[in-house]
Amino acid sequence: MIRHYRVRGKVQGVSFRANARKRARALQLRGWVQNCEDGSVEACASGDESALEEFERWLGRGPVWARVDSVEAKTLLESQIEKEQAQYLLTEFTIRYTD
Repeated sequence: MIRHYRVRGKVQGVSFRANARKRARALQLRGWVQNCEDGSVEACASGDESALEEFERWLGRGPVWARVDSVEAKTLLESQIEKEQAQYLLTEFTIRYTD
């Protein structure tokens, strides 16, 4: 299963990505997390459904310094993943840096 997330609130500059990576790896998820220009954080994760549910619950809290206002989540089909992003779903969870 592949899930895409968009997390809004005070989620940049509070170690959100590093902590999301740590949590995702502990749950044995594959994928990525990145900051977005609008101040939100975006993530895409693949793995066991129960692990994805736990990850989504964590995203709703975030690290202690964050303030999460909302989490949008949707299930994706493999055909909906851009080829550039697909490689991240095959390896351990990582932080993506945008240009």
